[in-house]
Amino acid sequence: MALDHAGTRLSSMRRDKEDRATKPQQYVFGPVGSGRLGLSLGLDLLGARICTFDCLYCEAGATEALTTRRKPYVAARRILDELAAWKAAGHPAPEAVTLGGMGEPCLNTDCGDIIAGARELFPDVPVAVLTNSSLLPDPDVRKALGLADIVLPSMDTLVEAEYQRLNRPHRDIGLEAVRRGLLDFRAGFGGAIFLEILLLAGINDTGENLRLLREFCDELGPTRVDVVTMSRPGAHPGATAVAGEVLTRFRESLGAASPAASARPDGHGPAALAARAGRDGETPEALAARIAASVARRPQTAMGLAKALGVAVGRIQQALDALERTGTVRREDAGHDIFYSG
Repeated sequence: MALDHAGTRLSSMRRDKEDRATKPQQYVFGPVGSGRLGLSLGLDLLGARICTFDCLYCEAGATEALTTRRKPYVAARRILDELAAWKAAGHPAPEAVTLGGMGEPCLNTDCGDIIAGARELFPDVPVAVLTNSSLLPDPDVRKALGLADIVLPSMDTLVEAEYQRLNRPHRDIGLEAVRRGLLDFRAGFGGAIFLEILLLAGINDTGENLRLLREFCDELGPTRVDVVTMSRPGAHPGATAVAGEVLTRFRESLGAASPAASARPDGHGPAALAARAGRDGETPEALAARIAASVARRPQTAMGLAKALGVAVGRIQQALDALERTGTVRREDAGHDIFYSG
């Protein structure tokens, strides 16, 4: 009888493990192709469009809750359980695990525990955090972010009027405090800082902003600077890409990385992921769920999804067409590309 009970328990444990590995995931998404991080597995720390800013250009869409209130919006346990299940499902290791999602991840007070847990699950993979820098004046936030390998902060402008128009911050977040907070974080952080500056035509592409940003970069000493513009549909009307010559001027003046430069040229990459495509028996429903979760956080093209997920573009397009018919995703033309978003 004891052996029967032991066998039943073992069988139950196996079923539980299989269930965790195949259960649809709410907070782990991707991998997503990133010019700075390679194939990045995303962690959504908020589960909704909750942010300290409501930026004109935000690819996640308009902010639904503009707040500075920090709390465990999604508990570390839930995210780390999903991350462990993703690993247990046999996916190739990503090139980075990135805390981000649909809003400002530093609003989640479990941010530090999530970074630590991700590093434990993937000891050979860098853990990165995307942040708009707005909460860096808080010492607790700086302490939590200090556990990461790479922090990717934004600083689009140091001109007050441009900041208000472009980033549309919560009223309690002052530009000078954000600037000082990022400098304070840099002083105590031993990892890499990839600073991002996004330019919009007629808003923050001014000579004054370029001068102030140059002085700021000299003081900050980031590992890498990226100057970019709109390449996907934004959250609000009025977000327009700058001309190529403007990008070139800012990039040259700020010593920015080449757009083609990769933060991690080696590693697993799309080819390694593609080698596994079709071997895991993933159902169309499971693939559609992964795609929906990914484009809900970041608009992507069918080809971009195919490369990131290691699935033939034909299967990706079939899934996207089905999701579009049900209203789960929508398609938007952006120049010569078609982007899909949640």
